[in-house]
Amino acid sequence: MGHAVPLPTGTDPAGLEDVACAVVRAAGRLVVEERPAQLAVSAKSTLTDPVTVMDQRSQELLMTLLGERRPDDGFLGEEHGGTTGSSGLTWVVDPIDGTVNYLYDIPAYAVSVAAVTGDPSRAGDWQAVAGAVLNPVAGELFHAHRGGGARLTTAAGTRTLRATAATDLAMALVGTGFGYDPELRRRQAAALLELLPRVRDIRRHGSAALDLCGVACARLDGYYETGLNAWDRAAGELVAVEAGAVVGGPDGNVPDRDLTWAAASGLAEDFAALVRDLTARHVRGPD
Repeated sequence: MGHAVPLPTGTDPAGLEDVACAVVRAAGRLVVEERPAQLAVSAKSTLTDPVTVMDQRSQELLMTLLGERRPDDGFLGEEHGGTTGSSGLTWVVDPIDGTVNYLYDIPAYAVSVAAVTGDPSRAGDWQAVAGAVLNPVAGELFHAHRGGGARLTTAAGTRTLRATAATDLAMALVGTGFGYDPELRRRQAAALLELLPRVRDIRRHGSAALDLCGVACARLDGYYETGLNAWDRAAGELVAVEAGAVVGGPDGNVPDRDLTWAAASGLAEDFAALVRDLTARHVRGPD
């Protein structure tokens, strides 16, 4: 999540969490209730990296709602740029995290929104203050603010989240994801081949935000991925940390595009050493 960045004077993290929850709920209703039978799709980084018209509509709605509630804050979204605010806070949003799942109508995608301090365009120069991740089909809302713990709200109510008490790497259930570039996927697969015999099993859900929240709610013991941007992980990382998990990157506690990992605290040291080594040898390669 980066180095600690002081909060702007007068910041209310709990209030920001409430804002994040409200806007993700609105965007979640949009992407579910107004999903067309035939989605208009275009490619981004590669032909297998899609963006739908609903990604764009969801981001536009989030930008509008946040602009109404927090007009002095900045905005950074996955689909088209952002704005610079004057408050010292920026909203980092992924309008649909798991677009391929959304395209195929697989109910494992999310709307992710986080308020951060610092510069979210620079790894290590920002820190999440509050955030929310909504799986709109499952009706699961994960949310947290800095120092306030993490929670899961469903139709049945709200409960506090805690990461697992796992300590044995060989019995750890681990989540991961893959990039869209074919050569990157080949290198990620090579790392996975070494990892798989050393853990209980692997899960690939297709949404970084939901995987990080999976660590927070004890559905996963660990998670790692390369190639993530701030919008993929800002809210989910905060939820994981506030649930007692440890989050880090290739060299310390600062995730970046080279590596983001999260694990239960009792696994963190061994898990970090393993995924750092595999990433360095297979994914990043020699400097």
